[in-house]
Amino acid sequence: MDHNRSETDAPKKRIGWPLKVLCIVVGLLLGAYLGVCAFATFSSQIWPGTDVLGVNLSSLTEQQAADRLRSELPKAEIAIYLYNEYEKPNRGETPDASASLASLGIQVDADAMAKAAYDSCRSSGFFSSGFRFLEHILGYRGYSILSGDAIACDPKTITPATDALAGQLSSDAVDTTYRLGESAVYIMKAKDGRQVNQFKLSTLLQSCTWASDLTLDCPYTDLTAKEFSAQQVHDAIAGEMKNAGYDTATQSVTSEKTGVEFDVAEADSLLKDTAPGDEVEVPAKVQYPTVTAEQLKQVLFRDVLGTYTTHVGGTSARINNVKLASAAVDGTVLNSGDVFSYNDVVGQRTEARGYQPAPAYVGGDTVDEIGGGVCQPSSTLYLATLLANLQIVTRAAHRYVPAYMPKGMDATVSWGGPEYRFANDTDYPVKVVAVFKKNYLTMTLYGTKIDDTVVKMTNKVLSTTPFKVIYQDDATLPAGTQQVKQTPYTGYKVETYRNLYDGDGNLISSKLEAVTNYKVRDKIILVGPKAAETGAPTDEIPSDTTTPTTPTTPTTPTTPTTPTVPDDTQPSGDAGANPSGAGTTPGTDTPPVGDAA
Repeated sequence: MDHNRSETDAPKKRIGWPLKVLCIVVGLLLGAYLGVCAFATFSSQIWPGTDVLGVNLSSLTEQQAADRLRSELPKAEIAIYLYNEYEKPNRGETPDASASLASLGIQVDADAMAKAAYDSCRSSGFFSSGFRFLEHILGYRGYSILSGDAIACDPKTITPATDALAGQLSSDAVDTTYRLGESAVYIMKAKDGRQVNQFKLSTLLQSCTWASDLTLDCPYTDLTAKEFSAQQVHDAIAGEMKNAGYDTATQSVTSEKTGVEFDVAEADSLLKDTAPGDEVEVPAKVQYPTVTAEQLKQVLFRDVLGTYTTHVGGTSARINNVKLASAAVDGTVLNSGDVFSYNDVVGQRTEARGYQPAPAYVGGDTVDEIGGGVCQPSSTLYLATLLANLQIVTRAAHRYVPAYMPKGMDATVSWGGPEYRFANDTDYPVKVVAVFKKNYLTMTLYGTKIDDTVVKMTNKVLSTTPFKVIYQDDATLPAGTQQVKQTPYTGYKVETYRNLYDGDGNLISSKLEAVTNYKVRDKIILVGPKAAETGAPTDEIPSDTTTPTTPTTPTTPTTPTTPTVPDDTQPSGDAGANPSGAGTTPGTDTPPVGDAA
């Protein structure tokens, strides 16, 4: 029987040992866990993995934790991440800004925070505290302790601090701008800005939503920049250079303009490869003005560039016409590069405008025409222009040499015919002033001289063509009388020279200005019937007999002189007629209708 009992008890023994081992292991683990629970509950240390505002308080006592917090919290920084107010927060790798608690005026009660950290480790029951402790130990779970009651904000500090921080986080919109260089246009590509509201930022900081991990999401408002294309920049600045000028309507100086030109397609390509807010260099042709408005105000119409005076004779109608044309010219201002047109300025000569019939050339004959005499202002102005050393654009000489001008220095005009134009090729405005006084006309050009050069005009007669005296029978005349049907003009070929001298009287240059051909006009005398013979017979003079004259040789160059206007009234003179000659400039024909001789 005992033998049989031992055989049945053997399996039971084999089964009991594993169970016992398991019970021992479970008992040990349970004991260990209970020990962990006891340590976690009754230990004086803060659990591992516990921090307050980023300060690690692992395994520190409450007092040690308080000391560490007092030491490190003022240096702790809040990382601020911005997001568009119309979108969800989406943090980048790095914060947009950071600020220390001390700089923001945020004060933390270290003792209260340390106690909160200590108490948080013992906030659960005995048995669950062990499990939480093990999570801390193994790093599966960490705790960031926040106690809002232990955090306070100093309003005297946080308001200016958040104002400065909002300014730091904000950025102005950068509109497309441009500036000029010596040979390039520099274009700033537009960049949008952002605006962080100081009040919102301050509210978020005081709400302590950042305390769990020292990070804060803050919204911003978009500021849209004004963007201009390369074509728009081109339209705004491209154009020819223009010096400061003068506006006669407002009687004020006008601003200068820089000349700019660049390739729009090239600029577009360069802008595409440029980051917003960066500047790109676009090759360009840039020409800066030589005269600015500020400079011009100091020297406007300061100097006499050229002046000339002629005596005005003839009928009262001719003198009237000279006065009207001169008044129209008076006060004309030419800015740099402008071209003066005599016909445009004076306008058409009509009776409605006050012009009267006076001698003019038509087909080689002298007849009365409306506006006769207006060539004298144009001729006087022409010589003043030469003396001012300005550029002559268009000039035609009279058919016959006028009496009131030196040979080769006149300028005829006619509405629809010959024209007189000159250009202001200086950098400063030029003003024409016409003065009529006691039968003398003075044309003066005012401007700004930049050197001491002086122009002297000379002429040289290359050849002379004498006129003939032609007798023609006229039965209508009283017997034995004669009458001059046509006054004569001697023909001339004349060269005029523009001679430029420096301030010491040294000749700088001598330039051929024009070659003028004045035509010849014969003198025609009408002869009446022969008177009855009362004495010895005499030889009869044929009607076609001419009186020979001796050709003159070319003269040496002469310098024209300007008449002096006397104080007393001058006697009236001839209305441009000259018995010695006349002609036209090369390349010009006889005017179909001349306004005046």
